[in-house]
Amino acid sequence: MKLAWALALRDLRGGFAGLRLLAICLFLGVMALAGVGSLSSAITSELALQGQSILGGDVQMSIVQRTADPGERAAFAAAGRVSETIRMRAMASRPDGAQAVLAELKGVDGAYPLYGDFRLAPGALGARPRGKEVAIAPALADRLAVKPGDMVRIGDAELRVIGLIAEEPDRVGEGFTFGPAALVDMDGLAATGLVQPGSLYTSRYRIRLPDGQDAANVAKQIADRFPGAGWEVQDRSNAAPGTRRFIGRLGQFLMLVGLTALAVAGIGVGNGVTSYLEGKRNAIATLKVLGASSRTIFLSYLIQIGLVAGAGILAGVVAGSLVPSAVVALAGDALPVQPHFAIHARPLLLAALYGLLIALLFVLAPLARARAVTAASLFRGGVETARRPAFPVLAAMAITLAAIVALAVGTAREPLFAAWFVAAVAGLLLLLTLIGWAVRRIAARLPRPRRPLLRLAIANLHRPGAQTGRLVVALGLGLTLFATLAVIETNLSGQIDSTVPAKAPSFFALDIPVDDIDRFRALVAARAPGAEVRTVPSLRGPVVSFGGKRVADLDTLPEGAWILRGDRGLTYSATPPEGSRVVEGQWWPPDYSGPPLVSLDVEAARILGLKVGDEITVSVLGVEVPATIASLREIKWDTMGFNFVLVYSPGVLEGAPHSYMATIAMPEKGEAALNREITRQFPSVSLIRVKEVIGQVADVLGQLSTAVRSAASVALAAGIAVLVGAIAASRRSRIYDSVLLKLLGATRRQVLAAQAIEYAILASILSLLAALFGALAGWYVVTGVFELDWAPDWMVVGATLAIGGFGTLALGLLGSLPALAARPARALREL
Repeated sequence: MKLAWALALRDLRGGFAGLRLLAICLFLGVMALAGVGSLSSAITSELALQGQSILGGDVQMSIVQRTADPGERAAFAAAGRVSETIRMRAMASRPDGAQAVLAELKGVDGAYPLYGDFRLAPGALGARPRGKEVAIAPALADRLAVKPGDMVRIGDAELRVIGLIAEEPDRVGEGFTFGPAALVDMDGLAATGLVQPGSLYTSRYRIRLPDGQDAANVAKQIADRFPGAGWEVQDRSNAAPGTRRFIGRLGQFLMLVGLTALAVAGIGVGNGVTSYLEGKRNAIATLKVLGASSRTIFLSYLIQIGLVAGAGILAGVVAGSLVPSAVVALAGDALPVQPHFAIHARPLLLAALYGLLIALLFVLAPLARARAVTAASLFRGGVETARRPAFPVLAAMAITLAAIVALAVGTAREPLFAAWFVAAVAGLLLLLTLIGWAVRRIAARLPRPRRPLLRLAIANLHRPGAQTGRLVVALGLGLTLFATLAVIETNLSGQIDSTVPAKAPSFFALDIPVDDIDRFRALVAARAPGAEVRTVPSLRGPVVSFGGKRVADLDTLPEGAWILRGDRGLTYSATPPEGSRVVEGQWWPPDYSGPPLVSLDVEAARILGLKVGDEITVSVLGVEVPATIASLREIKWDTMGFNFVLVYSPGVLEGAPHSYMATIAMPEKGEAALNREITRQFPSVSLIRVKEVIGQVADVLGQLSTAVRSAASVALAAGIAVLVGAIAASRRSRIYDSVLLKLLGATRRQVLAAQAIEYAILASILSLLAALFGALAGWYVVTGVFELDWAPDWMVVGATLAIGGFGTLALGLLGSLPALAARPARALREL
């Protein structure tokens, strides 16, 4: 061991240029894993740390379309200090009605906030709004062109703006919003006149528990006390469940992308080490002549490679730990919370362990071949073939691979998904290896072309010592990554164009009073002749039981059971809704007046295991409404209309306080005027411009696209490094061929042309295969992981592959330049 260390350190002092590819590949792969893991851990840790502030309390009880009754309020107060908030959509405008903007109106009591700080920006006229005062978000102030001291109209009230909201501690926990915030106290909310029977609003009761109380236990006790009231219960450990699920799912996907980058980098490691050790054959043989044992040779180069690999891994871990800080600095506003700098040991240790295992897996075979170099190879090295690694080496490689798979699956949030992902990557590598073998076999059996350059290019694919297998794996991986990224990118950017119908409505109108629905239709007909108006009754309520099972009694919800999370939109209709098709059961007759029936979305029924004839129960304003499933519908969600999962038969919900919703399709020219008129005559009605909703969705998709692009770029960089390594590994044989061809009279241009044809053949074959593999991988990510529609732009995908193919050709030719520059006399002395 002492001799091995001495030889290793002496060799490294002479430089480690041949091992740079090893260090670069490990650095890229480990940095990707460490960075993604650190960012995901930083965000989820910050969500947990700020759980009380984000939720607004230790326990939160939420319900729609009503407030708590005296008995419920008493139960909340008995648990701890209580704060009440009411949130709803409303139209905010200047008093003259010149501008009307959809806002998220929030009424708070004097105890708000129980945790965190509510703060207004400098220049405010008070600390918080009182009576007919309002604090508004900066975005709302910009759109209405108002400042502190100006008046705005919300509902029936004119409110004085006292300041711009700088900090609203529970903002993240309240989820997706359609407009900027406007905050008032309970007297101000009452003055607007917007909280009426049937209007859509959410009441939240936050409870601050005494020190030492178990929030989850208290939440369960309160929920059990009111099992049929329809309360949605949360505690501080799950303050922003939607955000947490999204970050967790995206984090897992990006972690697997990072693992793919590291697997790709592993091939680069193998190529780099192979190239390095090939250049050391004469040195190894000389050491053997001088009496060095195979074990000493193995240990010496293992130490060298281990030191360089360790440096690359350490650099990757350090760079990955800085990724959260870099993301916060560059795009902090796009994050749900801004995490503080911290070292998250688990993802960093995992990344380092992955790097070590990947390095070990891909260096064992080259080291075994170096160990087997004989002293006689000094005299026949040019024709001596490499031996297959011995069984102990293959066994060690198999154990290392099993450890990598076990680590990937065992540490994943969704082990089954991770297992399929790892299997797909392994399958792709195996398939590319088989394709490389097939290319060599087919090239060897092809008729010999008459043109010398074409004949030489084809011979290069199958001659002894050809690097075709490595080039196929490297090039195939690189092009497949290009194609996959292009498919995902074009799907994300094309979601809006593919899902928004050509004739989308201009507005969604919400909270139309039942008594005013005819007057609303008349107003739209008078102010926008020719506009298409579709109105539907609307209520909200949670599903409390299905198929004889109480939701509250379930330990875990069924996989994908979004219908059981929170409140669902409810409606009733005598005829099937537009955009729905009955696929099972029968729709009720138009004059039906029997027992309660309901039509359910077929996908929701599949998730819950329901069928026609089963019973499902919802809670409407605290009253449980059971109904028999009469039919299952296939819903076309991309109609941009009102699509309800649950549609009831007439006579079931009409007696409950509710309102109407409407879609209005009209020319863009008259939208502003109609917006002002509806806001003036119907203060309680909220108008949502479809363009604004699409813009918000586009922003979310853009952020998702940026995250995918950032993670995939590291994988692409690793793929390029692998290709460079494959070219470098063949440099010795390329120099040998170039010298012989020059001695036989070939010019540099002819040698370069032959190699260009060789790379062009490989790039053409593999571009077609990469298009297929990339399409399959992209389809799974888009439809299975992100749950979006499949809408790739094949022109962009094709252009991306073409660019990748030309880039591959350019890299191959650049890598061939050293071989062309080799002087025959010198090369013959060294080869």
